Amino acid sequence: MAAFLQPRDERELSAAIVEAGRANTSLLVEGGASKSSIGRPVSDGATILSTRALGGLVFYEPAELVFRARAGTRIADIVDALDQCNQMLPFEPMDYGQVLGNERNATIGGIAATNTSGPRRIASGACRDALIGIRMVNGLGESIASGGRVMKNVTGLDLVKLVCGAWGTLGAISEVTFRVVPKPECSLSLILHGLSDAEAVTALADALGSPFSVSGAAHIPNGLRSQSATIVRLEGFASSVRYRAAALTGLWKAHGAADIVGQNESEKIWRSMRDATYLRAVENEAVWKLSVAPSKAPALVAEIQRAAMVRHFYDWGGGLVWLAIEANDNAGKDAVRAALRRAGGQATLVKAPRDVREHIAVHEPLPAAMHRLVAGIKAAFDPRGILNPGRMYASI
Repeated sequence: MAAFLQPRDERELSAAIVEAGRANTSLLVEGGASKSSIGRPVSDGATILSTRALGGLVFYEPAELVFRARAGTRIADIVDALDQCNQMLPFEPMDYGQVLGNERNATIGGIAATNTSGPRRIASGACRDALIGIRMVNGLGESIASGGRVMKNVTGLDLVKLVCGAWGTLGAISEVTFRVVPKPECSLSLILHGLSDAEAVTALADALGSPFSVSGAAHIPNGLRSQSATIVRLEGFASSVRYRAAALTGLWKAHGAADIVGQNESEKIWRSMRDATYLRAVENEAVWKLSVAPSKAPALVAEIQRAAMVRHFYDWGGGLVWLAIEANDNAGKDAVRAALRRAGGQATLVKAPRDVREHIAVHEPLPAAMHRLVAGIKAAFDPRGILNPGRMYASI
């Protein structure tokens, strides 16, 4: 059984990393371990360094639309605190439990470390766009702070965005500062039924290219009413939402008659979209997340379908494809990567057995020049290579 460290403050976090460096011991940095099965496995001999004891809000200022929290604070507790002031995280972070088949508690530090973002990203940006400050400890045990309490443009290296999405390979995050937004007064969805993938992406492009401020755009090939569902979300003041819904219904007439779904049902639909519930955990299935130009997404999926049986749906207007495929020796890597080489784009393996993740590229392989750059950044922050070694790329 792996050794387990759970520091209670940043000083203990720093001391744990310094000691691991002296002993040349790899550290598996994690929060609630909700995403521990994503990415390449860290070596069996690694010591688990958990931030879950670093919990609690440092401050929350609703009038300033900002909060700071320790990295181990559960995302559920953050959401509850924001709910009391009718506010929310703008990037709608995903809960991976449905896809990975676990019920572990995600932490706010883990959300930042993985840049976890949901359907509202097309309107409000990703996690890294709302993250305005961090504190972390690098691979030498040095505490580093970057950013602050307000959004502003400054010169120099943006460490906040560099660390967000680095999967704990550059440092162990101890605190994060996020901007938040008010919850919308009203939310509803428009749904077209029975469109093909290509027809749906065209309809979504029409909606996203309109002046009607769409905050979610997705297509489920086998979704509602046992037929395909093409869905957009509208949010804001009630009068504005009603006007935009009527206008978008008219714009969509060329694609069919749209149903309007009220707030309660709409919120259920988008929670399922956010958490990829349509691809909930199935034994012997791998799950990929593909980023591609929306116009090329249907042809990309069709090419993969010619090589293997898949389940899939589209988010971000077709720019994000969630795809489940048989978890064979390489989790469909050959079919997925070959199709992407022709279409352009990137693929991340979200779910697969450990032995598969050990021998294939989980993240999109880097060109040689980019690989050298990433390796150099890793060496600058973690010269001993002890923080989540190989989690993203085999030799980094």
